Amino acid sequence: MKRLNMEFGVGLFLLLGLAAFFYLAIRMGDVGLLRQDGYTVTARFISSSGLKEGAMVELAGVRVGKVQRIVLDPERYESVVNLAIEPGVRITEDTIASVRTAGIIGDKFIKLTPGGMDIYLADGDELLDTESSLDIEELVSKYIFEGGDTPQSD
Repeated sequence: MKRLNMEFGVGLFLLLGLAAFFYLAIRMGDVGLLRQDGYTVTARFISSSGLKEGAMVELAGVRVGKVQRIVLDPERYESVVNLAIEPGVRITEDTIASVRTAGIIGDKFIKLTPGGMDIYLADGDELLDTESSLDIEELVSKYIFEGGDTPQSD
């Protein structure tokens, strides 16, 4: 009987440990199985090159959400990006959304620059002011092949 109680206790301890491990794995991996309330806003970009779903959304240097979905608008040839914003974060109507790079060759993310209006976006609203990503390769090739000549003096 004593042996049965000990085996039961060890088994229960093992199950609790596994449950804690899976909870932490889901939480740390940002899997999204644990529902967090918040709201979604949309931003349209001419180019969102390099931006990926799951990328962070930053306001004043603080992570306030993530990129939920990126699709192409076939009529306007624009990138439509859905941003999942954390609860309690209020974004004004004149906020500017920019696709930025973390460091020189880092991952792309969305930087929000707040405006001065007192009107706040709600779930499903759209950010109207956006800045597309800057493509370094495109700039370098433009400089080399189109206008890279320096003026020469006679």
